[in-house]
Amino acid sequence: MKRKVFQFLGFMLLRTCLYIVLAVLLLFLYDIIRKGGGAISWEFLSQPPRRGMTEGGIFPAIFGTFLVTMITSVLAVPMGMFAAIYLNEYARQTRLTRLLRLAIRNLSGVPSIVYGLFGVILFVNIFAFGTSILSAGLTLGLLTLPWTITASEEALKTVPNSYREGALALGATKWQSIRTNVLPYALPGMLTGTVLGLARAAGETAPIMFTGAAFFLPILPKSLGDQFMALPYHLYIMATQHHNILKVRPLAYATALVLIVLVLGMNMTAVVIRYRLRRKRRMGS
Repeated sequence: MKRKVFQFLGFMLLRTCLYIVLAVLLLFLYDIIRKGGGAISWEFLSQPPRRGMTEGGIFPAIFGTFLVTMITSVLAVPMGMFAAIYLNEYARQTRLTRLLRLAIRNLSGVPSIVYGLFGVILFVNIFAFGTSILSAGLTLGLLTLPWTITASEEALKTVPNSYREGALALGATKWQSIRTNVLPYALPGMLTGTVLGLARAAGETAPIMFTGAAFFLPILPKSLGDQFMALPYHLYIMATQHHNILKVRPLAYATALVLIVLVLGMNMTAVVIRYRLRRKRRMGS
């Protein structure tokens, strides 16, 4: 009887926490939609800003966010997945390996502004890429890399060792057993963690404000060496640094709504990818 009472109270506490989080989230979204939904239009989404960002739209910021996210994915996705495969499948479990894992997990918690300063030193100054899309994308790639490695390695650990041993017993090589018996089962989790990491990178402000984001640039970049506008930095300027904050506040809320929709869209993409891959795996088996 006492155990059932504690179980009931535990479930009630969990449900209460869930409802509180959902209520805060819905209140947050309602406030942003109420204050910024009226400013969203086709012109707002397809036109560059005008008159000191008091008129026009945010298309250059949307385009710049898309470009820098693509560069981030090119660096973080393959390198992170291959590093996770090596650490989990090939590397010996020595003290050095454990230290590497500890370092990677610690890097996942480093503040993003530290990555921004590191990106200035490495990509802007040493590699002489300048303040550009390339520098910002590579900096966000470094920020996302520990997240990708950790998520991919955790997904690989969920695959039972019997899958690997069965393939090796049939004469398959190490890579063949990984490619045919491990990756198909781990790939949904690996891709989910990777997309969530990219969604986090798309909403970061500190790394790009030092490495390439421009305050006001109403034209599209012509190369990876140009500066660019991005939604997080644009929102930061509109909300805190603009000379007429009251006038642009509805535009700031609208920009925040667009950024939230973008991040939620990437998160939903991760869910859909995971669902389809798992469904395809079940149908194949």
